[in-house]
Amino acid sequence: MDLLGGQVVRGVGGDRQAYRPIVSALCRGSSEPLEVARRLCAHAASELLYVADLDALQGGAVQLAVLQRLLRAMPSLHLWLDAGFADAAAAGAVLAQLEPGRVLPVFGSESLRSIDALAACFDAAATPALLSLDRRQGRAMDPAGCWQRPDLWPAQVIVMTLERVGAGTGPDLQTLAQVAAACPRARLIGAGGVAGDDDLRRAAAAGASAWLVASALHDLKLSPRDC
Repeated sequence: MDLLGGQVVRGVGGDRQAYRPIVSALCRGSSEPLEVARRLCAHAASELLYVADLDALQGGAVQLAVLQRLLRAMPSLHLWLDAGFADAAAAGAVLAQLEPGRVLPVFGSESLRSIDALAACFDAAATPALLSLDRRQGRAMDPAGCWQRPDLWPAQVIVMTLERVGAGTGPDLQTLAQVAAACPRARLIGAGGVAGDDDLRRAAAAGASAWLVASALHDLKLSPRDC
């Protein structure tokens, strides 16, 4: 679920300036985050929701009021939160204002400030978290060089191909395979491109443990049993 200016927006191709409030067959007439979250979780029979805070990812403030409302209204909900965290301290400051134990930070390679920050995010004493390896149009979004340090990657890694987000062009299984070869111990979660049930089955066969999906759910292209 992508949040921008207090609304859920439809992500297409990673062009965040062009994102518009969600138009969804699943949530007809609403881009309100709580309504969309409830519909998504009910349709997918899930209590886990990935949230990208696009305000924060573009240098603004984290949408804490929206996140707090989701957690209060949905007591069993857990979040994976990507909010442009530059380091562990930035994530810790946000998590301290949310309900303990219900939010895992996602550290994106596009946002981490340094290799030292990467190492500190996932050392033995760190809060459990995920790494998102972000790329767009064949290029890593990675000012710190996270893609080159699989020895520092955590147990769960998101493989994010931004140009495929919302495009329905199929999962990026080539990049998934490259990441798997670099770090066989990691549990890989893909992101972008899924258009339907067959894509999810292909991704699972290729070794993905899970896949982040939004557009295919909103367009009712995934069977509930496959979500």
